[in-house]
Amino acid sequence: MTKIKAWIAAARLRTLPLSVSGIIVGASFGNAALYPSTLHIFVGGGVIPFWKSSFFWLAILVTIGFQVLSNFANDYGDGIRGTDAKRTGEKRMVASGIISPKQMKTGMIITGIITFFLATILIFLAFGNTNFFISFIFFNLAILSIIAAVKYTVGKKAYGYSGLGDVFVFLFFGILSVLGSYFLYVHSLHWQLSLPATAIGCFSTAVLNLNNMRDIESDTLAGKNTLVVKIGSRRAKRYHAFLLLFGMVCAIVFSLLNYVQPLQFIYIIAFIPFLLNIKTVFKNKVPMLLDSELKKIALSTFLFAILFSIFMK
Repeated sequence: MTKIKAWIAAARLRTLPLSVSGIIVGASFGNAALYPSTLHIFVGGGVIPFWKSSFFWLAILVTIGFQVLSNFANDYGDGIRGTDAKRTGEKRMVASGIISPKQMKTGMIITGIITFFLATILIFLAFGNTNFFISFIFFNLAILSIIAAVKYTVGKKAYGYSGLGDVFVFLFFGILSVLGSYFLYVHSLHWQLSLPATAIGCFSTAVLNLNNMRDIESDTLAGKNTLVVKIGSRRAKRYHAFLLLFGMVCAIVFSLLNYVQPLQFIYIIAFIPFLLNIKTVFKNKVPMLLDSELKKIALSTFLFAILFSIFMK
């Protein structure tokens, strides 16, 4: 494997669609609030689609930066701890010796600097020089995001090793991603958006839970006390079903509160793989066979975000 391919593999591109799902939802509603006289479900005719906004693309790049940084840190942290020695799924670069720990650490630093630079530009464009206090909060959120991305598996108190990964994924991929990107547009929040934010957070956490169910045997041996390791496979399956079902309910409730047309509910198509996944998880007896389910849930979440955003006001 060449070095370029190794770094691409370490970036784990298949995780990126999931990471930007919250941005898509938040930006679409922020754009709709900013241009209330237009419906962004149509293209042309004077309408300004959310995907043509500089806020949107900068937020996407920043989120991708955080995700890649997190993936590098995960590869580095698990690699030096020996957690990945007997793991299932994609090969890890540090554990396999293709990328050295020092090289990965350098990659993390460079990625962190670039991501923070992009975040700074985004904050300046959104708030300028007139909203110093809000800018200060977002700068701290950017720093906190970098720390959270790194501390998942790096350091003596890595929260991924103490069962707190689910909490951080829910907050950063769901609540902060949706509400934060919405706030960039209108500088305010709407309580109802906590429903789709919760939905994205639940779906994203379900992906992590699925990953941890797959790795329960190797994580147990390595001393990585994920939530799944702590509660066991049986409870983890129930928890998984709750995450997906509760997320679906939150999305549907939001649509009912903001009902305009039946087409709004087209995103329910994305729920079909969720329901099938729940059935597969409950029937599963060999954890490593859950690996193929990860991509299905991640891409279904991405599909949900797109359909939910395009066909809502």
